[in-house]
Amino acid sequence: MAKILSSQDTRLYAGARVVLPAIWLGLIIGISLIEAPLKFTAPGITIPLGLGIGRLVFTAMNWVEIVIAVILLWAVLKEHVGRLYRGLACGMIAVLIIKITVIRPLLNKRTDAVLAGVNDGGSSLHLLYIAADGILILGLITMLIVAVRRWVTVQPASQDATPN
Repeated sequence: MAKILSSQDTRLYAGARVVLPAIWLGLIIGISLIEAPLKFTAPGITIPLGLGIGRLVFTAMNWVEIVIAVILLWAVLKEHVGRLYRGLACGMIAVLIIKITVIRPLLNKRTDAVLAGVNDGGSSLHLLYIAADGILILGLITMLIVAVRRWVTVQPASQDATPN
């Protein structure tokens, strides 16, 4: 039988600390690892069209990430949370802030130049975004492992219980 939660926690906060990183992880995998690379292989997609679509998609994704991060921060600061999980959550939020406030504006300038025909599009700036998403992926997986280990413990069945 699984015992969920410590005596000092609530289902809402504990659930948020498991579900939100899982949703955030799925979002990054779906958009950054699947949609973005495949978009440019679709028939009829030109570099300017792909960049325009990408800008819209990643802007929407970043807004969703911000909402998830704010709710996660609320869940982390509200209840009794271990230092490891709190540190991971704050670290992931810091990476998100850097990704949105530093890397995205640089990529937007580069995209503007490509769309204006000033630049050919080759850039290592995308590697920074990929690295940030890689850090987020590893951190979110670690957060999920920590959360599940902390809030879901397996207790042995009693000896006198009859099997069903």
